[in-house]
Amino acid sequence: MTTEEAARARSGGQPAECEEPAARGERAEPAEREGRGGQEYDVFARLCPSRDVFAELADKWSMLILMSLLGCGPQRFSELQRGIGGVSRKMLTQSLRNLERSGLVLRTVFPETPPRVVYDLLPLGRELAELLAPVGRWTERRAGRMVAAREEFDAAHGED
Repeated sequence: MTTEEAARARSGGQPAECEEPAARGERAEPAEREGRGGQEYDVFARLCPSRDVFAELADKWSMLILMSLLGCGPQRFSELQRGIGGVSRKMLTQSLRNLERSGLVLRTVFPETPPRVVYDLLPLGRELAELLAPVGRWTERRAGRMVAAREEFDAAHGED
């Protein structure tokens, strides 16, 4: 038995790296933190799978896609690309595929000539997009302050 297998056996099947919320004094809400087999996830734990999910969601294109689908409803690829300034076809494709794979976005292909593909939020994606929308609005309201702070910092530290 490997060290990791022994740790999992002691923790009821959980990787030891995902058992840290209590160590930080945090109370977990089991219904919200449990995964398959009752495993708790912790984004602060180095090897916990939730860390990868969190990093993928924190990608700027993923957040913007989710907020666009929330604000504008179902959209075709070209509509999403036009609405999200600066995203390349490659990055949009990759981000949409990751969001679809994670159960956040639904890709529907309509059997037409040429085929029409529409992207929409699944319930989990809608839940996340509704949490992100206020962050987007806060960013728009406070961006001026942050840009000014950056300029002051750069001037004080001799950065261009």
